[in-house]
Amino acid sequence: MKLLNDWKLITLLCLTLGLAPFLPEPHIIGKLKWVFGGAKGMQFMDWFDVVLHGFPFILLIRLILLKLISKNAA
Repeated sequence: MKLLNDWKLITLLCLTLGLAPFLPEPHIIGKLKWVFGGAKGMQFMDWFDVVLHGFPFILLIRLILLKLISKNAA
């Protein structure tokens, strides 16, 4: 559980796995454009890419929310 709450590791994952490959645009950006454009023609591998490249950002959002909740509770 400690790894899921490590800011440095989550940030590193977002900057590497989350954005790779970087050129011509980050992979997750292209996949999200495709999803928001209707996801026509997406196959299982494309959805797997969305999950794989998006998971570090989900962890980052989770960490931010936990930090905000604990700050408001204190």
